[in-house]
Amino acid sequence: MTLRIVVVLVVIGQGGLLAQAPGRRGDGKAAAPAAGKAWTPPRTADGQPDLQGIWDFRSATPLERPAAFAGKETLTDDEVADYERRAAEREDGRPPDDPRSEPSVHPSWWLDYGKTVIKTRRTSLIVDPPEGKIPPQTAEAQQRLAARRAEARTHGPADSYEHRSLFERCLTRGVPEGMLPGPYNSNMQLIQTPGYVVIFTEMIHDARVIPIDGRPHASPDIRKWMGDSRGHWEGNTLVVDTTNFSDKTSFRGSGANLHLVERFTRVDADTLEYRFTADDPTTWTRPWTVAFPMIRTEGPIYEYACHEGNYGLVGILSGARAEERKAAEETERKKQR
Repeated sequence: MTLRIVVVLVVIGQGGLLAQAPGRRGDGKAAAPAAGKAWTPPRTADGQPDLQGIWDFRSATPLERPAAFAGKETLTDDEVADYERRAAEREDGRPPDDPRSEPSVHPSWWLDYGKTVIKTRRTSLIVDPPEGKIPPQTAEAQQRLAARRAEARTHGPADSYEHRSLFERCLTRGVPEGMLPGPYNSNMQLIQTPGYVVIFTEMIHDARVIPIDGRPHASPDIRKWMGDSRGHWEGNTLVVDTTNFSDKTSFRGSGANLHLVERFTRVDADTLEYRFTADDPTTWTRPWTVAFPMIRTEGPIYEYACHEGNYGLVGILSGARAEERKAAEETERKKQR
């Protein structure tokens, strides 16, 4: 089991930390603001909208719209009840429309996908294109995928740790993949100081320290696993523009040309609307947009010491070596017959 260590984050400065606001209700949904009252976001000491806190983005709502809901943007009361019942009853812990049937690497009691749909009741997290699906891949993207698969066939799946994914190696889940509901650790902490914001995800403790002082992006020659992010304010919305991704990472088939624009808007005391648009003309036939609410939750976030406790990777590599020895021994026995 992965080691988890409590980490206490303290930010001292003009921004300070937001005082604890009311968290989740007992049903796991945000409390609604009082009827008839317009809600005004609080401000940090330097006058910016205060988005700070720990935000929970677990959800049973799928990224793409299931075929059963084709042409349907939102669920009825009965459909919500049925979908959440299916989520609660699925034995392997996965969301209702997850097509996978093979056992998870973790027991079902470990998984924490979320058992409720997002409170907008949308049938998918994708809001554009209207059909709720990732746009088709370009011919260039298909060729890139074919080349990756051909390269993978030149070696065994566990000849080296470098042949495993960055996520499996506990290096990063990537951006914006790490901001989408996952199997567990679907929490994000947002911290503000004058000149910077920090977006810290519980999964693999990825942290992005993002300047909001108007500086330009780094040189295109500098490529990063999580890209190069720059932030600015548009009214009460924090906009984060990210470029300069590395071709060693891939978000749903994207390459180094991925351009990501994220928007964070606090719509009430307990709800942070998160929205991103992903654009890569070398990968998809058009940009596409995801939007969903994150719900304020009590902390703290615990350190997910994935890399330090990654015994699974040790098992994968040692298991592969054991299979190779067994095959070599069998080959030798056949020679001696």
